[in-house]
Amino acid sequence: MIIKVLGTGCARCKSLESKVREVAEAQGVDAEIEKVTDIQEIMKYGIMATPGLVINEKVKCSGIIPNDDELIQWFKEC
Repeated sequence: MIIKVLGTGCARCKSLESKVREVAEAQGVDAEIEKVTDIQEIMKYGIMATPGLVINEKVKCSGIIPNDDELIQWFKEC
């Protein structure tokens, strides 16, 4: 599974990256987690607000920090 956290480095983006890493580790998810900070790359996903979360090239959310249960559900779907 490839997980991308989209964001330019603001506190919310860092918080989402930390939460994704924490939940993935706690759930034993085998994932490659990438931080995408390049605005041109972020724009390719069509999100209008950061942070954004992409799992296996599908945008799961933008502009919010999802709760743990949402992350777990998304991990299970992939």
